Parts: sequence; C-alpha cells; structure tokens
Amino acid sequence: MAISKLISICFLLQLFLLAFSFDLANAQGLKVGFYKKTCPNVEAIVKKTMDQVMSVAPSLSGPLLRMHFHDCFVRGCEGSVLLNSPTKQAEKDAIPNLSLRGFQIIDKVKSALEKACPGVVSCADILALVARDVTVAMKGLSWEVETGRRDGRVSNMIEALTNLLPPFANVSTLKSGFQQRGLSTKDLVVLSGGHTIGISHCSSFNDRLYNFTGKGDTDPTLDPNYIAKLKMKCKPGDQISIVEMDPGSFKTFDEKYFTLVAKRRGLFGSDAALLDDEETKAYVKLQATTHGSTFFKDFGVSMVKMGRVGVLTGEAGEIRKVCTMVN
Repeated sequence: MAISKLISICFLLQLFLLAFSFDLANAQGLKVGFYKKTCPNVEAIVKKTMDQVMSVAPSLSGPLLRMHFHDCFVRGCEGSVLLNSPTKQAEKDAIPNLSLRGFQIIDKVKSALEKACPGVVSCADILALVARDVTVAMKGLSWEVETGRRDGRVSNMIEALTNLLPPFANVSTLKSGFQQRGLSTKDLVVLSGGHTIGISHCSSFNDRLYNFTGKGDTDPTLDPNYIAKLKMKCKPGDQISIVEMDPGSFKTFDEKYFTLVAKRRGLFGSDAALLDDEETKAYVKLQATTHGSTFFKDFGVSMVKMGRVGVLTGEAGEIRKVCTMVN
C-alpha cells in the first residue's frame, strides 16, 4: 500500500479514535518569563546553542520548527514527540514524523539547561523556544515565548497518525483540524507560511505529479511549468529525493511562500487548498502583493496561540531530566 494512501486511511480514522480534547484552560499557567527566578538565563542559553547550530546546519531550521507543530497537534504542546519507544510505537515512529530531524539538537539544548538549572526547564518549553530561535536565525522576526509548560508521559504512534494534518488535506479538513485546537482560519494560513523554510521528500506530493486521481494524471491546480521542474527531481514512486519547499529561499524566513501559493506553486495539496477558501485566499493574496507584509508579526502571534494548545501546567505532568524518556 502506498505511504500516502496509508496516511490517508489513518487520518480518516481520527473521527473515531480522537479520544481526548485540547484544553486551553491550562494555558493560563503560561507566561513570558516563567523561569525568571528559577533559571534566569534560560533564553540566553537556548539562543546561544541554537545560533551555534544554525551557523553550521541551517537546514535543520525547518525540521526544528515543524517539530514544535507536530508536538502541539498531538496531545498538545507537552513534548510527547520527543519520547523514544523501545518497540518503535512512539509519535516519532509514525510515518508523518519520520522526516523530522534535529532531535539531537533538542538533547543538546536540554543538556546545557540541565547543567545550568537541573530539573527546572521542560522539554516542551525547549521546543517552543527553539522554534522561535530558528525562525529568527533564518531572518524572521522574534516574538515573546510564553513558558511554564510541563512534559507529558505518553507518546503513541497511532495518535500521531490520526491527528497530524496530512500534506494532501483539503481546506475543510485543515480548518476543522485547527478549530479543534482553538485556532482560527487566519492562524491556519499564517502558520502554513512556516513552509517558507525547509525541504520535503518527493513522497509527500508525488501523487500530484503522476497519479492525482488514480488515473496517472497531474493535479490541475498545480502550475504546469512547476510540475515540469518537479518531475525532473522526483520520479514516479520516489520516496527518497528531496526538494526545497520555497525554491531559492528555503533557508530564509520570508513571505515568498505566499507568492508561490498565489502562483499555484505551493508544493503540497494543503498549500494549494489555501486558495479554495475566501479568507485564506485573501490573506495569501495580501501577503503576496503588499509591500510591508504583516506576515512576520502575524506569525509570532499565531505561534503563541498554537503554543497554548493542550499544555500541561502546575502539578500536571513532569519536568523530564532527559527529553527522550520519562523520569
């Protein structure tokens, strides 16, 4: 069975397997400067580590940003995407997460913080801080990150399969997935702009090039000239090759993603779907044509909102000593 079809089947099961809801009430326990007294240098330590990493491995910026997304959309922002499973049944073992990279960087940041402030800073907060710092390192604007999250103790591969929004999702599925997490349609289109940095495997969009409706056809919503370029890099059934999500500036956080989507050159079906809704389409067109884009500011606002989804605060969860395992 093709990977994309397997993901599709698993995603449809979410209507039956979604066994928890995202509680935004706990987000009241978050605040900017949560560690002011217990670990005053936390943000400086994270930034120093990430600046060092980005100077030698900027290609990790996209995966590390995605890691925070993938964490928050499964069980909420509580670090469960970082947990290992001896039987390969954790979130990181699910097909949509196999392309995530940079787990060792999170471990590096955690080690530095444990040395400075043992048992204080959660892995979930590290993910949120790292997402901000890689964005800034790629020339995006900064934002104030709320902290105070605690770490969860459960990580389940099936939950990742059923709750992560697939790259071929239509706009109704995307809007519904965001609404379930207390996020707006504007948040959807703004956060999709995160695709301005990073790369993708051909397998995530191969059907758009060679078998869109199962009849060996191409996606009519994708620009024909872009299809021709993609076919040069991705052959039928290609599971290994990679392409830039934002050709020419995939290492720069900018608004060019929206220009591409407006020109029908969004790499994923979920990118193209942003033109199928009046609100998302209007935002895409605005950012693609307006000088003095609001995207940079909007992105920080939406990231703060996403960072509140399903958090554990107070006495819930734990502060992991090592991000890959529960205490």
